Amino acid sequence: QVQLVESGGGLVQPGGSLRLSCTASGLDFSLYNGGWYRRVSGKRQEVATISSAGNAHSGGRFIISRDNAKNTMYLQMNNLRPEDTAVYLCNLERVEPVTNRPLDYWGQGTLVTVSS
Repeated sequence: QVQLVESGGGLVQPGGSLRLSCTASGLDFSLYNGGWYRRVSGKRQEVATISSAGNAHSGGRFIISRDNAKNTMYLQMNNLRPEDTAVYLCNLERVEPVTNRPLDYWGQGTLVTVSS
């Protein structure tokens, strides 16, 4: 059974930092592309992505990384602002090369609140 578990969320003051973690089990983590998303007012926004090869796409204040040996993906968030308040979710996805079947897994989310 595939499971993705996020951790590291919480309350932080504006200008502060947090590091989110997403630990996966039940799959070969190294084969999957990863991503962090956030849900705000019912809408999902992409925050950062990283390929199975480790090519990261994130910008500015947010840095995505992965440690395949630990089956874990990270999101380092710096200089947080109140508008960054959201539920942050991690995602792993790939397409099976033989069957072309898409595989797409989500964590349950972790709440980040930026407030003074």
